[in-house]
Amino acid sequence: MTEWDADAGVSYKRRGSLRLFGGLVWKVWEMSTDLPGVSETSLWTLYHRAAEAGRTNTVLPDPQAVRLVSELCFPFREHFGKPRAWVAQAIALRALTFDRVVKQFLTTHPDGTVIALGEGLETQFWRVDNGRVQWITVDLADQIELRRQVMPHGPRQVAVTCDVRDHRWMNGIHSAGGVLVTAQGLLMYLEHDHVTELITACAEAFPGATMVFDTVSRRFSARSRRGGKGPGGYRLPPMPWGMDPPARRELQTSIPAVSTAEEVAWAPGRGLVGYLTSHAGQVPQLRNNRPLITRLRFGRTEDVAEYPKPSGLSSRP
Repeated sequence: MTEWDADAGVSYKRRGSLRLFGGLVWKVWEMSTDLPGVSETSLWTLYHRAAEAGRTNTVLPDPQAVRLVSELCFPFREHFGKPRAWVAQAIALRALTFDRVVKQFLTTHPDGTVIALGEGLETQFWRVDNGRVQWITVDLADQIELRRQVMPHGPRQVAVTCDVRDHRWMNGIHSAGGVLVTAQGLLMYLEHDHVTELITACAEAFPGATMVFDTVSRRFSARSRRGGKGPGGYRLPPMPWGMDPPARRELQTSIPAVSTAEEVAWAPGRGLVGYLTSHAGQVPQLRNNRPLITRLRFGRTEDVAEYPKPSGLSSRP
């Protein structure tokens, strides 16, 4: 079923799952997945999440990612090379940290709405679904079409075809049950002014909501703009926006609707990589040159519910 918001001019697609004999029927989709630029990174991150999920001691069980890599007609190894274990774990730990934030939100807002911006081929819904959450994916047309064909979206999932910089996607989203906006692997590909405008618009559209996103450091941003290679030798698209830890406070002071801005500690992992991702802020050489995950709360502080913090997930000021 397709719903059209006349005011927004945005297409909302809602799809049901095909079930037979009580099990989900999958189809191997032989389709072109030659996505340009930033969109291609969704295949790269999917490839590495699946590689990590295939380990017996994985930090992130992700059967949907494993299935997609096996079924998509795309030469992953030829295009991206052999997945490197440390890169795969780092990407999986980022996803795991976002999963924990979503689960925290759902403990206090079980009927809430999660808005996943630039979700690409992320399979987070199937890892965190509590059976009640309303899930909205906002992405470009090529990504939405790919998700539509290879992922069995159910009645609580809505796909919105829209550039996140076009704030019309916010129209028609009800926030009565609480809203969490996520932007995993997205904001670094936007210009600084677009990031500020997006956060401001979200804060105004969803007062009392929470937003969580990750960023690269300013040094890494500059390197990507010079054409430098990223983790594992993959040449990532240019990342115009980078943020170091001190800049987090600037978001709070420059956007009045942001009541709090805090760092979310990475989930701990396996071995040296697992240790460094969760303790990088304590290493002098990495303190101001590391990827960050930031949580913003919108509206007056006293109006925002305090989420319980389960073991292994904390916030740093």
